[in-house]
Amino acid sequence: MTPPDINSPEEQARYRRGLEVLNAIDGGGAPAVMDSLGDIAPALAHHVVAFGFGDLYSRPALEPKQRQLVTLGILASLGGCEPELEVHIKTSLNVGLTPAEIVESFIHTAGYAGFPRAINAIAVAKKVFADRDLLPVT
Repeated sequence: MTPPDINSPEEQARYRRGLEVLNAIDGGGAPAVMDSLGDIAPALAHHVVAFGFGDLYSRPALEPKQRQLVTLGILASLGGCEPELEVHIKTSLNVGLTPAEIVESFIHTAGYAGFPRAINAIAVAKKVFADRDLLPVT
């Protein structure tokens, strides 16, 4: 099977749509992730933007805050995704989630994925909140 041509007009349209969404919510962290993939896996960088944001994130059924809560819960539950979790905590703040809502999502995660995953997620959140002068969380 031939992989899709990421330079085709259709793929470029998906990419542009995804980049629009990403730029509206990201706050600047995602380009570094995409750039880090450029010299080894440009197709992966393309699909993260085109599929992840152009197709999935732009679906109308959920608001950005709801999407981010789902994303935070999944990344915290998976574990080992701390760099991605950091990007999405920042994005969550950018779309209007409060630090307390983010912390609550990780407390809720503990019941389903375990305390170690929740504690790891809280540690990442604490770093982001400290960088943005959002501590203490009340």
